[in-house]
Amino acid sequence: MGILRVVGTPIGNLEDISLRALRIFKESDFILCEDTRVTRKLLDNYEIKTPTISYHQHSGELKVDKILALLEEGKNLSLVTDAGTPGISDPGGKLVSIVREKLGESVKIESVPGPSALTTAISIAGIGFDRFLFLGFLPHKKGRQTMLKEISASSYPVIVYESKHRIVKLLEELETFNDHKNPYQLSVGRELTKMFESLYEGSAAEILAELLKDANNLKGEFVVIIKKPNSKNKYE
Repeated sequence: MGILRVVGTPIGNLEDISLRALRIFKESDFILCEDTRVTRKLLDNYEIKTPTISYHQHSGELKVDKILALLEEGKNLSLVTDAGTPGISDPGGKLVSIVREKLGESVKIESVPGPSALTTAISIAGIGFDRFLFLGFLPHKKGRQTMLKEISASSYPVIVYESKHRIVKLLEELETFNDHKNPYQLSVGRELTKMFESLYEGSAAEILAELLKDANNLKGEFVVIIKKPNSKNKYE
């Protein structure tokens, strides 16, 4: 049987790749990618010629069966997402679950840890909390209001991911759910580790006003940390 290695890759800055990850890529028979075009940019930067196979949220049973067959043949595979650590708000976790279910202990699954937008945002927010509720990307429509109520009810800081297409909507929603006597305090990271990395802090209304000053502020991916006055934090 082969080995499936779950490899963390840069969330923006191509230098944020470990020496171990580069070695693993070179030693792999194939690299499973959310988008082969995105991963190829990283591989080309380090002159890595390992062939790639696409695996994403729309991959069907035929693609999964192909991956399982490769592992049964003894091939060594690396699994990556477009950015960050597979399994965190991306389809990589589903594949790992399928491999464990179908092939069990006959296949070794290893983690090659690396960057994550989640931990990157926490490290520079200056909040210093030791526990939090992570909700990933909120649903676009169905279930979204339920998740917003969960954010409102949480006694811990909440972290969500948001795209450029819905960041304005999210901030407007958070302002609606806000207790204006004790407003949420937010840290919003944009384009983390990239050239135009930005961190905005304040209430939802304050950050929204800042983002709307320039259309360029609405480009990229966002990590939103929501800390309410009653958030539990043992460091305070």
